[in-house]
Amino acid sequence: MSPSPRFLALDVFRGMTICFMIIVNTSGNGDTTFAPLMHASWHGFTPTDLVFPSFLFAVGNAMSFVMLKWAGLPQSTVLWKILKRTALIFLLGYLLYWFPFVHHTEENGWELNPISHTRILGVLQRIALCYGIASLMIYYLKPKWVMAITLLILVAYKFILDGYGDLTMVGNAGQKLDIWLMGENHLYHGEGIAFDPEGWLSTLPAIGNVVFGYFAGRYIQQKSRTDGKIVLGKTYEGLTHLLLAGVVLIFLAYCWNMSFPVNKKLWTSSFVLLTVGLDLVILSTVIYVVDFLHKTKWTYFFQVFGKNPLFIYLLSEVGITLLWMIPVGDMQLPGWLYQHVFSLAGAYTGAFLYAVCWMLTCWVVGWWMDRKKIYVRV
Repeated sequence: MSPSPRFLALDVFRGMTICFMIIVNTSGNGDTTFAPLMHASWHGFTPTDLVFPSFLFAVGNAMSFVMLKWAGLPQSTVLWKILKRTALIFLLGYLLYWFPFVHHTEENGWELNPISHTRILGVLQRIALCYGIASLMIYYLKPKWVMAITLLILVAYKFILDGYGDLTMVGNAGQKLDIWLMGENHLYHGEGIAFDPEGWLSTLPAIGNVVFGYFAGRYIQQKSRTDGKIVLGKTYEGLTHLLLAGVVLIFLAYCWNMSFPVNKKLWTSSFVLLTVGLDLVILSTVIYVVDFLHKTKWTYFFQVFGKNPLFIYLLSEVGITLLWMIPVGDMQLPGWLYQHVFSLAGAYTGAFLYAVCWMLTCWVVGWWMDRKKIYVRV
């Protein structure tokens, strides 16, 4: 997902998403994490719940630029590009959950992590599936049909959940489908039971975040000058339209919340509307600051993340896993660092500072790659 150097606001939005994603994923101590930096336990919403859908929204933004490059290519070439990228991102996600591929036991020493207990779905897998399906829809269908199918999916998802289960973690249709297709051993167990928040069924409404992101990027391009500056019309009219769309979606989400609660782990349709609405408001704000007020000195920090988003995300996840494999006395290195260094600032503040330090470590790697003009594309 290589950023376009012309549309700074979109690059900054993508970088902000990766930055916050690393912070919420790598708290120094899960038991003493500030509440806004944790996901809602079930129904409800926290700032952390916005991170993943914002990444999907950014994927849609990037697609709006890539599609222009595909206009003159043969259909077979485009189809191969979509399928290859989908497969590679999905495979990277699967390998990420299998990593580090071995574990240590007292009886037998190092043993291979069994494939039979490896999680199949996850964050990158959802990104891959949503990207692949949304790309095919946008490439082969007219915009009005893409939007119609997306809205139909959001409405149908509610009826599927209501008709084949309830909205509890152990009784929802998505969990039932995942257990039937993959078995409990291949699901996420972080909630204490076999339940995957990135399951097959809940991937369907998540496609909406990518599609809405695509249309937002497309609209911005239509309202931009040939030199790439985001103008959104000769006045503030275009910016107002973008902001108003976000506010309307937030309003509709909270109206729908009364009958179909906002829930990130089920990825309810009201959750899609809420997160897309918030993303539009945030993106409008960034555009106003960058392209209307021309305040850009602060943007480079986030551009570093935005230029290598997938690589830096993988680095943050793989790197922290490797740190947990380093023993320090009777502890692992991350736990030791939190207990003996960061907790001196306080239990909650220390956990936050640990996450910020890890985010800055990843940023330094991204900064070095940018200086060397190294951009990893999948």
